[in-house]
Amino acid sequence: MELIKKYFPEVSVIQIKQFEQLLPLYQYWNEQINVISRKDIETLYERHVLHSLGIAKFIALKEHTKVLDVGTGGGFPGIPLAIFFPNVHFHLIDSIGKKIKVVEEVTKKLQLVNVTFEQTRAENVTDKYDFVVSRAVTQMPIFIKWVQNKILFEQKNYIDNGILYLKGGDLSEELKTIKNKRIIELSDYFKEEFFDTKKLVYIKL
Repeated sequence: MELIKKYFPEVSVIQIKQFEQLLPLYQYWNEQINVISRKDIETLYERHVLHSLGIAKFIALKEHTKVLDVGTGGGFPGIPLAIFFPNVHFHLIDSIGKKIKVVEEVTKKLQLVNVTFEQTRAENVTDKYDFVVSRAVTQMPIFIKWVQNKILFEQKNYIDNGILYLKGGDLSEELKTIKNKRIIELSDYFKEEFFDTKKLVYIKL
């Protein structure tokens, strides 16, 4: 939790309480359904919550923005972002039902009224969104095919609508054919060693 306060001192008392609940909630649900690597659960705030909030360092999403989180797993990056942006709507999807069950329970416990969730694949989503977020669910050319027809035309934010994708390592080969991209080093925002190789890829669609 101290990491969240360190990098986001503006969070409210309510948001702090919601963030504080994440660790016991995920510890409990990870014992029922393994949604997070067991070695990662003790570093939840660094490797999952703060990592997800790298998107919030890059863009302050405006009120009524609509975001689709593809392959959310247990709720990342969607749930931390939904806590941070209470006036933004997040739709979290995953093809695995037990993971969406965790998302449902965490969402209810935190009383996140700006989150909806669904067990489905990205290809089957019919709604449109300002941004699609994800954490390394597949290679970018494949991901773009999944979501390129799900982006709203009308702009609400200071950057154009598109993809905000969290991924690590050398992305040069994977992204070499992708146009309208920007790669942000998360180490520019967060000084912990974990972020040395982590990136946020923004693609205008």
